[in-house]
Amino acid sequence: MSTAKVQDEKNSDDEGLKPEPQKEGGGLFGRLFGRRKKEQESEPEKDGVPAGDAAASKPEIEIVPEAKDSVSSSEISEPELKSESESDPESGLTPPQSQIDNSKDTNETVSPVESDSKAKAKVAAVETAESVDEVETVVIASDVSSAPPADTQPKGLFSRLKNGLAKTRKQFVGTLDNLFYGDKEIDEEFLEELEEILLTSDLGVKTSYRLFSQIEEKVTHKELENPAHLRDFLQNEIGTILKRSESPWEIDNKPYVIMTIGVNGVGKTTTIGKLASIFTKQKKKVVLGAADTFRAAAVEQLMVWAERAKVPIIKQNMGADPAAVAFDTVQSAIKREADVVIIDTAGRLHTKVNLMDELKKIQRVLGKALPGAPHEVLLVLDANTGQNAISQAQMFHQEIGVTGLVMTKLDGTAKGGVIVGVCDELKVPVRYIGIGESIADLRAFDSSDFVNALFDKV
Repeated sequence: MSTAKVQDEKNSDDEGLKPEPQKEGGGLFGRLFGRRKKEQESEPEKDGVPAGDAAASKPEIEIVPEAKDSVSSSEISEPELKSESESDPESGLTPPQSQIDNSKDTNETVSPVESDSKAKAKVAAVETAESVDEVETVVIASDVSSAPPADTQPKGLFSRLKNGLAKTRKQFVGTLDNLFYGDKEIDEEFLEELEEILLTSDLGVKTSYRLFSQIEEKVTHKELENPAHLRDFLQNEIGTILKRSESPWEIDNKPYVIMTIGVNGVGKTTTIGKLASIFTKQKKKVVLGAADTFRAAAVEQLMVWAERAKVPIIKQNMGADPAAVAFDTVQSAIKREADVVIIDTAGRLHTKVNLMDELKKIQRVLGKALPGAPHEVLLVLDANTGQNAISQAQMFHQEIGVTGLVMTKLDGTAKGGVIVGVCDELKVPVRYIGIGESIADLRAFDSSDFVNALFDKV
């Protein structure tokens, strides 16, 4: 009697899964035979899963097609992706996985190998999870393991700046932190090491000595007794120096003439191209002047940037008078009613008198073409040159009169601290800094962001 009751209870559970209960045969033998027949039919598909477990997991098998929508193509076999029965020839789209699974119930012919692989894939997915959420988790994990390594490049403006200053931060701030680390007292030996770090950090000799003198005075008056406070003091002082060179760039003339200068290889032409793109995005009409008629391929390089920014360029043959090119550029910009004119000039050593005189000539001719021009003399400096950039800036400022700075290639050097020395000695606004090769990496200078990124503080 106990056996019959157990069998009746199991049969009642099985019958509860059917839409319309019906008897498989007369008597106990018929019902028992019908249940065993179902178990034998489901056994190959379940790969040895007991009948009770299979029955309990049946509702989960029915919702697997919904979870399969998130399965990546790397987990679907090649025949499934390219089967004619699974694609729409008119739309060219692959139907959802739920439609692919439901197609088994139709009269379409499916190969035994393909059918068997689909069944095993479903069963394996359900057996490794107890819910649809767990199936999705398994799929995501497999996608991550099979996907290529994610791009670890930091996103966002501040993150790109922080990443671009990584070498300078490691060289300058990292060395300071090694000195400040631990429970130390600010004694004579400590100050000697600090002085050496400042002098070798490309801040510039004058700036380094001025900062060190302030530190000595505060230590003497017991205003600085903790290395942590000393670190904050240096950060604040450097921030103050850079803040004086932060000024909004107002384009208040039409056309606004920008004359770019600098030594060879600092990135003048590239900077001009990026500035043209920036001004164009600001809805300004820009005209470029290729007055670098000395360097081979300089005109062609500027033409490429003009094409990228979709702006006109005024040029002449190589060897032409650069002052004449500058004059023609301004006249053309006036006729076109342009907003901004950017003149490219040949790179030249700041120690060569004759080359500096040629720059003065271009400057005078621009003033004749348009009274008041050039409105901006933009000096481009390469951070890789270190403290030599300070002497470059001093000479160009003395001979031409620099009104704005662009510091390039900060991402490729540990000498980025030179910008502090340049700003401290020239007190000229820094317009842009370059921290990479893309146009987005030429960004307007923000002293607070720069200092926070340099000292690794968000």
